[in-house]
Amino acid sequence: MSTLAHTMMTAARSADSGLAGSGELDRYPYSEALAGDRAAARPWGGSDSELGRASRRGAASRGRGLHGQLVQQLGQMIVSGDLGADRPLVPEEIGQRFEVSRTVVRESLRVLEAKGLVSARPNVGTRVRPVSDWNLLDPDIIEWRAFGPQRDGQRRELAELRWTIEPLAARLAAGHGREDLQQRLGDMVEIMGHAMGQGDAITFSRADAEFHALLIQAAGNRMLEHLSGIVSAALHVSGGPVTGCDRPGEASLAHHARIVDALASGDSAAAESAMRQLLVVHPDVERVVPAPREH
Repeated sequence: MSTLAHTMMTAARSADSGLAGSGELDRYPYSEALAGDRAAARPWGGSDSELGRASRRGAASRGRGLHGQLVQQLGQMIVSGDLGADRPLVPEEIGQRFEVSRTVVRESLRVLEAKGLVSARPNVGTRVRPVSDWNLLDPDIIEWRAFGPQRDGQRRELAELRWTIEPLAARLAAGHGREDLQQRLGDMVEIMGHAMGQGDAITFSRADAEFHALLIQAAGNRMLEHLSGIVSAALHVSGGPVTGCDRPGEASLAHHARIVDALASGDSAAAESAMRQLLVVHPDVERVVPAPREH
């Protein structure tokens, strides 16, 4: 195993020492955030209003403090439709029901406004904006939609978007000859192989996500690199809270390895083809795009 792979797994052991024993492949604390997000939040008091009912289904914080909790809670409520378009959001009411300060409410609403979920105007106040105004490429909104009523449509759209982004990234990466990134991509494949052998879906998913982020970085296109957050979010929500872009399997691992080999040989066409083959392993993609032909 390479030095980088060994270092990564050592770091993972330090972060999550309770999951890996002596001689075992280190396991990454990858799915804990989503598990926490679906924990029941403290219910609001007061009347059983629409806002109050929605809050009782809200998510817990991902370790981001009161501000993060409120952003997560309100964001999920808006995306799920519990707080419909043009619904007024009164800061005083939010502060009282969530038992947070005006500062926390104000900063949280600013974050949601930056995501396009709400708008604040003088003499009108803060209101929920329609879906057409949302930043649908925002990683948080991607996740909230993927676990809400629009989950099927969201995952289909993500699959279609990945089909557009990642084969191009693989083709471009093969032409740049970044040996440092190619080595790290190989390390991820090695870690995925160890994880698959141990039935460790969490480690597989973590290495898988890093593989795809590194590949987009290797493409050498800064605008394309800005889309890496979309791919990461797609990997995070595809197939549930534990698995990544697909269920760990020999076919998936083989396609990852083929991509690395194609990059090492500078074969752009082979890299693109291997990525398309990898993407159709995932059932969400298989429903929307045809499998590439083998030549």
